[in-house]
Amino acid sequence: MTHAVHDTSTRVMQIVDNVRAIGPSLRERALAAERAGRHSDETIADLSAAGVFNIGSPAEFGGDELSVRQQLDVIIEVAKWDGSCAWTTWVGASTNWIPAGSGPKVIEEVYGTKWVGPRVAASSHLPASKGRAKRADGGWVISGGPWTFGSDSLWAPYTNLGCIADDGEGPYLVGVQVPLNELRFIEDWQVAGMRATGSVSITLAAGELFVPDHRVTDFRNVTGAKIPSGLKGSLWKTPSLGWAFSLMAGMSIGLAQGALDRFLERSSGRPIRGTTYKNQLEAPLTHLMLAEVHSKIQSATLMAREHAEETDRLGALAAAGTPAEPDYMQKFSARVLVETAYCAKWCAEAIELIQRNSGSTAIMDSEWIQRAWRDARVITLHGALNLEALSENYGRLMAGLQPHNFAGITTLNRFSAEEPKKAA
Repeated sequence: MTHAVHDTSTRVMQIVDNVRAIGPSLRERALAAERAGRHSDETIADLSAAGVFNIGSPAEFGGDELSVRQQLDVIIEVAKWDGSCAWTTWVGASTNWIPAGSGPKVIEEVYGTKWVGPRVAASSHLPASKGRAKRADGGWVISGGPWTFGSDSLWAPYTNLGCIADDGEGPYLVGVQVPLNELRFIEDWQVAGMRATGSVSITLAAGELFVPDHRVTDFRNVTGAKIPSGLKGSLWKTPSLGWAFSLMAGMSIGLAQGALDRFLERSSGRPIRGTTYKNQLEAPLTHLMLAEVHSKIQSATLMAREHAEETDRLGALAAAGTPAEPDYMQKFSARVLVETAYCAKWCAEAIELIQRNSGSTAIMDSEWIQRAWRDARVITLHGALNLEALSENYGRLMAGLQPHNFAGITTLNRFSAEEPKKAA
């Protein structure tokens, strides 16, 4: 196993060009994929060949290991063509920190063989997980479920399932790597947007499953990066929330950019009803709308790029043995969450303006603008992007107070400085 040196600046441009080349095909297949509730095998193969599922994989195993900032460019380009493809790419890239934080044996299993499609999937890493894990000789027995919102699980070699364990000192969350052939999928993905992601609920094929010790990890050790991975790059030292949510904003940005491109394409020579304008692109009301759309997209783009660049910087600091102070990490993570929620809001609003100015034909299933409109709204409804709650938490930090002490994958208290211990 060697750590190859990659010219990532060249590689990211290659991948973006590859996506641009297959983009028209992705968009052409989008309607059929929506109706099927999942991507076709052809689309998964095309995305894999383009390199999108390799952008966050370890260099030691032949991955491209792009920086978070470079990964953002890839996510944006995919989203310009199809939101569901972008979601699948985002999950495959932004959850690489889960196997990386689960120990060398899991890393070897996930990345050590050739694979067509996303390598990483995860589901139900929440305190309310219905999964259960009990210790057994040499491992664990897991049961329960179903595990919901299993994005990428249809195509990944392993899915990391959240399970609740209890050794007698109170419940805690473990992450369990489960092979694809041990899973069964419930056809319950009937949703308003991101329909082709196939983010179905998951059950175990046999009702319960024995899992060897190395595939079950206390999730506090994963989120805290407490298990040595053996991976050398600074990507593996980046804050997980910065990585995941910088890229999440990229989905919203790409959808809005794609909708804007489509609007400009279809509006040339199109009259505006109720006016004397024969060409929509010559009307002042269109110019005002375009400027507002641009400003919303540009604001989101600048914010997401800054998040990604800071995430990379923090990873480099940690890799050099000089990590940022806990209080700064807590505030940065809270800021990434709230600002990603604003990115999603602004881009969804931009697409809403485009949709409203596109006429009644833009509601047709075959029209890409309406799909972008629905997909963008789904992002704003993601469980981690509760704008009001995130705003309160960040505002509390700004005011010198601690945020709410909540549990789950986006918890902030793991970054805060420990309270000094009182003398006995």
